[in-house]
Amino acid sequence: MLYLVGLGLGDAKDITVKGLEAVRRCRRVYLEAYTSVLTVGKEALEEFYGKELILADREMVEQEADSLLKEADVCDVAFLVVGDPFGATTHSDLVLRAVKLGIPYKVIHNASIMNAVGCCGLQLYNFGETVSIVFWTDTWKPESFFDKIEKNRQNGMHTLCLLDIKVKEQSLENLMKGRKIYEPPRYMSVNQAAEQLLAIIQNRRFQGENPEITENTICVGLARVGALDEKIASGTLQQMSTVELGAPLHSLIVTGTMHPLELEMLKLFSVDSSNFENNACQRTT
Repeated sequence: MLYLVGLGLGDAKDITVKGLEAVRRCRRVYLEAYTSVLTVGKEALEEFYGKELILADREMVEQEADSLLKEADVCDVAFLVVGDPFGATTHSDLVLRAVKLGIPYKVIHNASIMNAVGCCGLQLYNFGETVSIVFWTDTWKPESFFDKIEKNRQNGMHTLCLLDIKVKEQSLENLMKGRKIYEPPRYMSVNQAAEQLLAIIQNRRFQGENPEITENTICVGLARVGALDEKIASGTLQQMSTVELGAPLHSLIVTGTMHPLELEMLKLFSVDSSNFENNACQRTT
């Protein structure tokens, strides 16, 4: 049996009772280590679960999934995922491979950023399409996610922006030379995401457009959702470029039309209440 077990968002204790029972009866336990991170390390998880964990990076899961599945054909194997198992498409691929090989699987769900984002007070059914904001480079600055945010906002919907994670990435030079040398991990902050959005707004204006999203659009920055030191800040997009939210992981929400109850909740986390009210009231129903 292959178990896909969600770990939740905080620390070792966020695993469900059902998930912990599955982990403890499995012979092999893999920890997926590239789509998200917990606030504690592998050692803390091993101590709490009472099991040795095998780190599974992107390379291992994408290129050596068959060996993992062969193990699941002869014994119980657990694949641990931060958040919920289906928070990333690569895990659906693992399930499809298991089915093709005739290996039974069981999914044990947990909280993910997709539903825990409600902690800021914005109502989940008012969210539109979720987008990912990737790190720009000197030669690659995609803007397609901005169009999706604008479409959501035009429809009155909020947008959850998942921010880029770079783990075990190689530089172009090392990749071309075949050297297994990896760059230090990088996690996009709310500041960096806001700066990229502001740059797109300026670029669109330069092209003669009038973007739906501006420097004064109300946004919400979230950090370490589900952890003891969770932090939430609401304010303008401009303010999100300078707000201090600390260590990763970060997420950003660009608001749409807000219900008065949502607005009241966001005031609890406002960076500047007077500025916030002046801007937010323009978008309430």
